[in-house]
Amino acid sequence: MRITGAVLEQVGRPGPWAETRPLTVGELDLEGPHAGEVLVQVEAAGVCHSDLSVVDGNRPRPVPMLLGHEACGRVTELGAGVTDLQVGQRVVMTFLPRCGHCAGCATDGRMPCGPGSASNNAGEMLGGGSRLSRDGSPIYHHLGVSAFATHAVVDTRSVVAVDDDVTTAVATVLGCAVLTGGGALLNAAPPEPGQSVMVVGLGGVGMASALTAIALGAGEVVVVDGVEAKRNQARELGVTMALDPAELESRGVKADVVVEAAGNARAFEAALAATLPGGRTVTVGLPNAAARASVSPLQLVAEARTVIGSYLGSAVPSRDIPIFAQWWREGRLPVEALVSARIGLDDVNRAMDELAAGRAVRQLIEL
Repeated sequence: MRITGAVLEQVGRPGPWAETRPLTVGELDLEGPHAGEVLVQVEAAGVCHSDLSVVDGNRPRPVPMLLGHEACGRVTELGAGVTDLQVGQRVVMTFLPRCGHCAGCATDGRMPCGPGSASNNAGEMLGGGSRLSRDGSPIYHHLGVSAFATHAVVDTRSVVAVDDDVTTAVATVLGCAVLTGGGALLNAAPPEPGQSVMVVGLGGVGMASALTAIALGAGEVVVVDGVEAKRNQARELGVTMALDPAELESRGVKADVVVEAAGNARAFEAALAATLPGGRTVTVGLPNAAARASVSPLQLVAEARTVIGSYLGSAVPSRDIPIFAQWWREGRLPVEALVSARIGLDDVNRAMDELAAGRAVRQLIEL
């Protein structure tokens, strides 16, 4: 079938991207779903730093690639053997399929799926190859989803069905921002009653982590970000304290559990320095592969510290998305507040500029 999508033509093209336009929006060919896959009509897709990191070259991927990995939509066609989904169901798309059989999948979310990670790195479907092409030449998939398009073919292990009462905006951000930021506290380092939580970096992932800390009934919830508007928004959402990075250092504020969600080495160092003795530092950001941070092994030993890496919030999407959706229903997790703008597909290059400049939490591309 013919679809419209946003394809990244070149990695690392200089900005501003609204002018240099590394992503081109146009018509593509999409095969029907293979066995174990579904065709989804995309309703909305979030613009995330994991998309930006491919555009700016921090995490190189093969091109041309149809970007977009956080999304929701309606199932319109079932591939052979698909019996657990129905046409018309709303599904949340997630960026790490889990094969269910490998050593990583046996860790209950702590480790990524091996085959899922390999297919993501290759720009292919979990079942192998690409379902996308343009003028007869294949187009690579982004993290098994490629949702910056009107339609997507995805493996059933990349989707979780949700009830119709879960709105488009909520369903979209559940797939990455909430799973990653919220999962860091739900799975990787759940705070004990009364413990304080700090979140360094207030993009979509960091803001979701702060909301989850509040939902879990943490003691003080402190957030750190250099953008005043984001700090103000976090205050409105109920955090105890919102600091810029200079204030964090000068005031010496610390917490029991600190989530680093900025995706750079200096933020990781700040998060580590702000962790109390006996506390846990959870890093969920994805910096450049060459980035290095300074760590004092003595401090880790003497203060009985724990440093935890958490990919996709150490989540099992089929288990955790329903939990977060229920918290939203109960009014405990107002994740629609993450949406800072609603845009069209033609605005995707400008959206990357907005994200890189720190002016956006989560921009939703509505299809």
